[in-house]
Amino acid sequence: MEEFFYPSKDGKHSVHACIWSPEGEPRGIVQIIHGMSEYIKRYSHLAEFLASRGFIVCGEDHLGHGETAKNKDELGYFADGGDYKIVLSDIRELHCIVRARTEPLPYFVLGHSMGSFFCRNYIALYGSELAGAIIVGTGFKSKLILNSALALVKLNWIFCGARHRSKFIEGVAFGAYNKRFKPVRTKKDWLSVDCDNVDRYIADPFCGIKFTNNGYRVLFKNIKDACSKRAFSAVPKSLPILIVAGENDPVGDYGKGVEKTYKKYSKAKLADVTLKLYPEFRHEILNDRCRDEVENDISAFLNSRIEND
Repeated sequence: MEEFFYPSKDGKHSVHACIWSPEGEPRGIVQIIHGMSEYIKRYSHLAEFLASRGFIVCGEDHLGHGETAKNKDELGYFADGGDYKIVLSDIRELHCIVRARTEPLPYFVLGHSMGSFFCRNYIALYGSELAGAIIVGTGFKSKLILNSALALVKLNWIFCGARHRSKFIEGVAFGAYNKRFKPVRTKKDWLSVDCDNVDRYIADPFCGIKFTNNGYRVLFKNIKDACSKRAFSAVPKSLPILIVAGENDPVGDYGKGVEKTYKKYSKAKLADVTLKLYPEFRHEILNDRCRDEVENDISAFLNSRIEND
């Protein structure tokens, strides 16, 4: 694995990035977009799996995450002003860096959780340059719900500041996620059936960071735009998309929000959209007991789209 830094579009930070390369001739490129309160190295297993199958894999730590954050106080805080499009610009910059260093190979993007919404906005902007997209652990929220969430964040921001970490907003956003899994062992049981994965997440200093008001503004605005009619209709009709999620994932409203996302792409007349839900599994299907099955499904999708390219 190669690690490097490149300038963020916020003009203040250096973005930490990783590249995993195959031993032989590469067949394609997969850029991973990580989720909320985590970082790109958590995807090492998936990256190494795909590299062993001939793919160059890359990804970065978003602003306010992982090694891009200068210190722990910056974790959960994106760019000043709370514009999610700066994060999209950093994702775009890595795409351009990797593309410039490699042959014109088929290029895919994969986004998980918060990263799935970045991915959905990304393919609406740059889908014509891609061979396919994999959307993992996603969901769908109405404009009314997201506008209400943004108003709540704005109010808290006015009184407490951009860097305030509100327990109330955190409770509104995630407080109900564990209800279906009672009795619970931890506050993060909704992440995974695998207790070891939950424990590793809780023990990791880069994971589970409480978001600031700035962070929640970025999160909710990102989701709002990704769920807009414009985002669905802007994706090229021929772009292959694979949507995968746990059937018991509260982020996807236990399959309902995932299915709605699938139907929105189908309604936008995309020709190649596939949905698969994994029964009994929760949010982190890439780190759960179904990981091998999910990785093989992703590999099969990539292989088939390269062959049909």
